[in-house]
Amino acid sequence: MIGPPMKNFTMMFLMFFLKILPSFVVVCLKPISVSFAKRLEYALGVDASFWINLQANYDREMADFEEVNLISTEELEILQRLKGITEYIQEIGLFDPDVQGAMLVIEWRKLLNISSLLRIPEISQAGAYRLAVADSVDPYVLFTWLRIADLITQNQQVNQELDIDRLKSNLHLIRGLAFENVDIIQLKLKEIFAECGIKFAIVKHFTGAPVQGVIKRNHDGNLTLIMPVRRKFADVFWFTLFHEIGHILNGDIEDRLIDYEFTNNESEVRANAFAANTLIDPEQYHLLVEAGDFSLPRIRQFCSEQNIPTFMLIGRLQRDDHLKYYQYLDERKN
Repeated sequence: MIGPPMKNFTMMFLMFFLKILPSFVVVCLKPISVSFAKRLEYALGVDASFWINLQANYDREMADFEEVNLISTEELEILQRLKGITEYIQEIGLFDPDVQGAMLVIEWRKLLNISSLLRIPEISQAGAYRLAVADSVDPYVLFTWLRIADLITQNQQVNQELDIDRLKSNLHLIRGLAFENVDIIQLKLKEIFAECGIKFAIVKHFTGAPVQGVIKRNHDGNLTLIMPVRRKFADVFWFTLFHEIGHILNGDIEDRLIDYEFTNNESEVRANAFAANTLIDPEQYHLLVEAGDFSLPRIRQFCSEQNIPTFMLIGRLQRDDHLKYYQYLDERKN
């Protein structure tokens, strides 16, 4: 038997339910317009903004549901090509690591600002910066890598325009960092480049994006320099870094330069010569080559005199075919 308090509560609940039932029936049958939200506010005493937000959330969930169900098998297959780069951006916090499948496609669409991953080749080739066509290039990986590189540097604060003279005067400081460990190198390079009006970042390298550097001119007068970590040998990194600096000092940057590994033209030759001659004194290197003594003790002596790491000279000698690539491998590693 229901006592008086419970009986009163039950009657109040039934009266309330009967009062709002017609409204809920209508809500289920048609969207909640602003005018109808106001009517619900008057009838139920619940603010109109609640009903408007409820409708907006419902519409968004329905749109997401429809979007997920319209994703094609072909678009899902692209995720396999982006597997490595997806894991990387999950590690650096750009994606939720738990997102998979169709929802991951949607996350990629948002990050890349495109309606479908299938449109990547079309968009990249129609854009201002055409992607390279080569057997080593995967257009999906390259497009996403370039986008991630932009995202990583876009929030860096560089408060001055490009200063070529300061960059030239800081070359010895940059070269001197070759003796430091990896963590200090990246931090110090970012500081030195910022003083010269250059945003700087090192981004992981992926197969399918054969890029050795990207330099972009920004709207506020500074530059962005992106360096991928491509190989395990330290001399490759330093030669490539000074190669990109050479492009900057030689005036090769109009809007954006994507420096592919396979590019071979006059500006690349000039940048290579700048890197080689800045890292190692050309006259002293010539004398060393003429003498023909490439023993490890002589290499170490030369590097001590020139104040450069041994890996820098060994790498140069190997590139110039004075040493075989299997010689002194332990000295070249990071």
